[in-house]
Amino acid sequence: MSNRPLGKPGRLVPLLRAGLIAGVVVAGALYPVAALTGLGAKTTAHAVEQKTNILRTALPAETSYLYAPDGKTVLTMFYEEYRRYTKLSDMSPNIQQAIVAAEDARFYQHRGVDPKGVARAFVANSRSGGVSQGASTLTMQFVRMALRDSATTPKEVQEATQQTSLRKVKEMRMALDVEKELTKEQIMERYLNSAYFGHRAYGIFAAAQIFFSKTPATLTPVEAATLAGLVKSPSEYDPVTSDQKDATGRRNYVLDRMAQLGYLSPDAVAAAKAEPIKLNLSYPANDCTSVPEKHNSWGFYCDYLKNWWSSQPAFGENRLERMDKLRRGGYRIVLAIDPKIQEAAEKGVGAKDGIGSPFANGIVVAEPGTGRIKAMAVNRKYSLDLSENGPSGNPEANPNVKATYPNTVAPLLGGGDLPGYQAGSTFKMFPMLAALNSGLPLSTAYDSPYRYQSKVYDGWSPSNASGAMTGRQTMWSGFGKSVNTYFVQLEEQIGAEKGVRLAEQLGLRWRTDVDRDHASPTKANKWGAFTLGVSDATPLEMANAYAAIAADGRYCEALPVQSISNRDGTPTTYTTVGGIRREVAKPRCRQVVSADAARAATDAARCPTGDTPAKGSCGGWSTADSVRGTVGRPVAGKTGTTDSTRSAWFVGYTPELAAASFIADPDNPFNAVGDGMSQVPIAAVAETLRDALKGGPTRQFTPPSDAIVG
Repeated sequence: MSNRPLGKPGRLVPLLRAGLIAGVVVAGALYPVAALTGLGAKTTAHAVEQKTNILRTALPAETSYLYAPDGKTVLTMFYEEYRRYTKLSDMSPNIQQAIVAAEDARFYQHRGVDPKGVARAFVANSRSGGVSQGASTLTMQFVRMALRDSATTPKEVQEATQQTSLRKVKEMRMALDVEKELTKEQIMERYLNSAYFGHRAYGIFAAAQIFFSKTPATLTPVEAATLAGLVKSPSEYDPVTSDQKDATGRRNYVLDRMAQLGYLSPDAVAAAKAEPIKLNLSYPANDCTSVPEKHNSWGFYCDYLKNWWSSQPAFGENRLERMDKLRRGGYRIVLAIDPKIQEAAEKGVGAKDGIGSPFANGIVVAEPGTGRIKAMAVNRKYSLDLSENGPSGNPEANPNVKATYPNTVAPLLGGGDLPGYQAGSTFKMFPMLAALNSGLPLSTAYDSPYRYQSKVYDGWSPSNASGAMTGRQTMWSGFGKSVNTYFVQLEEQIGAEKGVRLAEQLGLRWRTDVDRDHASPTKANKWGAFTLGVSDATPLEMANAYAAIAADGRYCEALPVQSISNRDGTPTTYTTVGGIRREVAKPRCRQVVSADAARAATDAARCPTGDTPAKGSCGGWSTADSVRGTVGRPVAGKTGTTDSTRSAWFVGYTPELAAASFIADPDNPFNAVGDGMSQVPIAAVAETLRDALKGGPTRQFTPPSDAIVG
């Protein structure tokens, strides 16, 4: 590209600074700049200087990319303005020359404001009595775009784009200052990354991709002239329309100007003008519904990522700011999902075969010690198209409300605003772990009748699911058989609030008014039914809570990412309350209970699965004794069902992975799945863990100390 000498700035520069020009072309009006005597005032100069400082560093909004764990496969993108910042060295000289020819032929001669251009526009507009020519240079246009893109309030956007003489004069002033700070090449690079070309293409990378399905480096003169011609009026010269007459005329004008400036020979221009505009359109993916069809189930994981992102203070003070950052910040996000584990999870819940059932069967797999979520699957198709969905099964729902099957984008697995599902006896883990952490041994025993009259919970009389559970139980046998009357007594001894608060420390949140009321400081100690799992929970929460037990009591916040990088390639960081800078994608872990208490809980939790504890006796039978044989390695876990088996759960874990599965009707919680379906989540977890860990080494659980065994 020719880099012509800048030449002398002319008399316009000092005159502009002094505010003495007779007139300036502004949106069709002639404005006497001499009237703007205040422009040189200290306050105005200070405001201009502040905005000029912004222009030096401001970068336009840029698309964020979501990658598979390999860090190479793009799953989707997030953007309001599709843009990818491209260095000038990665752009064809053709597009640089074409934009000069189309917008500012004297770009390499002037110093930000073109005296000849202003004079020419002044004369032309005087004769026409309106706007027939403008006087904006590329630098002035860049100033306008940069101020618009860096605006943080509607008022700032209006000030950056409104058609007023004052804005125009300030724009000129800032253009002069910008040219003192940035080289022509830097201005050209930023301009071409900011300009709008139509069809949601912001910047030359997006334009080359959308209109020609290629990179800016490979644009031909004809393609470059077509794109450069769009900047003036993307709608008027849109080449995608059926009639390309206006687009062709504008392209040919740019080609002629390129010849006049010496960029192309007359013969080359003649040949180029003879060609029709040949487009190769592509429409870039945007948001989670654009995840490739072969990875459709990953859409639920993508949606979880968005919900997680919106809760992170590192990206803004509120949800709106955080989502704006995602769509404009140019981040490179690599998911923590594991394709092998995800495939096992999808198979385990029949993600592809069972989408026609009103009962949602879902599973979440978490990694102990990091909190990274390795898989999320449910027997639904991730889609906004609800045309095939019937009416909701909820009798209280509006008749126009659709069911969540076969298609949905609802966060059925957690991470969103849905309350979840009653988790039943999987909650017995929390009072047991709290008791162990408080000093009670695994051998703590109670006579556990079929029905127990509570001495603490206002005459409440819970019963067991079966008379076979009657007898003296310890934590091993009580947990293995899921003896309600044992755990109510254990809860009475330690206080129900300890179990509630421990569940909170392990990541559970109360999303219904009823649960929040029961968990309140004044009522938690009377929430006897807490141990029976009457509260709603999500599989995301339960998998991660049990993962903390597998990690010897070290709880890690659920994390959907492997890495997050800024647009410059550096890791994205945040500042902790203590003032420490940390990477957003790094695990955030804390010790919640002692390692020995967690190991003791795991020893008891081996009983439900048919595994053999290191220290005690399971009492002869258990609620999910097939799990050990299916998984084929040490495994712990807990079953859970609710009244009338409206929902059924199983949460299981090995030293490597923790998985939580449920089955329930998300549209109508009173539509019971029935006892026959209670084995579904047990099989889903067992088969998922088996397939996910196949071929890997077998790890053993660390036994608890003799002191905590009792």
